[in-house]
Amino acid sequence: MTGFRVRFSVLTERRARRWALWICALFFAWGAFWGLTLTASAQGPSGDAECLTCHSNPDLAMTLPSGEPLSLFVDAENFQTSAHGTLQVQCTQCHTDITGYPHPPANYIDRRDVTLQNYRTCESCHADNYRQTLDSMHRIALAGGNRNAAVCSDCHTAHAVTDPATPRTRIPQTCAQCHSAISDAYAQSVHGEALFNDNNPDVPTCVDCHSAHSIANPTTARFRLDSPQLCAACHTDQAIMSKYGISTNVLNTYVADFHGTTVELFAKQHPDQATNKPVCYDCHGVHDIKSVSDPAAAVATQENLLATCQRCHPDATTASFTAAWMSHYEASPEKYPVVYYINLFYWILIPLTIGALLIFIGSDIFQRARRRLGARHTPHAPRKDEV
Repeated sequence: MTGFRVRFSVLTERRARRWALWICALFFAWGAFWGLTLTASAQGPSGDAECLTCHSNPDLAMTLPSGEPLSLFVDAENFQTSAHGTLQVQCTQCHTDITGYPHPPANYIDRRDVTLQNYRTCESCHADNYRQTLDSMHRIALAGGNRNAAVCSDCHTAHAVTDPATPRTRIPQTCAQCHSAISDAYAQSVHGEALFNDNNPDVPTCVDCHSAHSIANPTTARFRLDSPQLCAACHTDQAIMSKYGISTNVLNTYVADFHGTTVELFAKQHPDQATNKPVCYDCHGVHDIKSVSDPAAAVATQENLLATCQRCHPDATTASFTAAWMSHYEASPEKYPVVYYINLFYWILIPLTIGALLIFIGSDIFQRARRRLGARHTPHAPRKDEV
């Protein structure tokens, strides 16, 4: 009887342990389930679909302290076809402050404040481009108190991000949001007309001259002195210029004359010091550049060219002043033959003159040396007192 009781006690204890283990396991599983549920809830929506449950409503909006309405609508189709949508970027990857619903209170003052507080999130994925903007003219203007200075989302938008250079006409159109007058002038230029009318891939857009993110101040002496090389990037490219019958010698002829030589010296020795010598855009224009065959171009006719020269040379009053300029051409028998043959004459005369002088000097040195050597070997004649 006593043995039976002992065995019964042992079996009961084992069953109790098993039940205890099962109960603990159930509690652990229950706790893990709710822990994961709460964690997921704390991390925010599980995907864009949950966000769009509310934000696909076109009427969803809020009123900012400034009294301005702020739409909270996100066009799902535009977002899904955007660069971010194609890469399946989740809403909460950019809106990292959203940890669930209801959302934390927004501390925006006005609509511009919404942009300025949110654009920095671009750095998390686009660090290199973001760093380039830190020294740009836009960031300097923003730091100086200009709240309208462009930031990432002003150019790329927030939810409908697409390739900013497809089509290329989108580039000047984007810049036109702030620089409308300049954009209008560009659209009427030889470059702009080729871009907008012919979709020409060879002509420069805003970012080719000013860059996209590290935009420098174009009013500085350094930018001015470097501008000939900027223009030369295209105008010395034989593959591009040969399509349009344009000489690639423009840089060489510019640097060879007094204006270009001085500018090049300043660029190398005093890059931050201004010069009063003209660079390309002083004669051809900045954004309103015309073809040299266009009668309205600043260098197209003698009258226009004279007016252009008079900006620096007010005493230039006759056409003979501009006639001295060879329009970036090197002299040849076909173009400026008088200059060509005068140059040819001096190319022949100067080497011959110098060569003749060298021959004369060489022969003189030879004769003098020969006399001295001959005098050493000739016996001296006896003097009278030795006779």
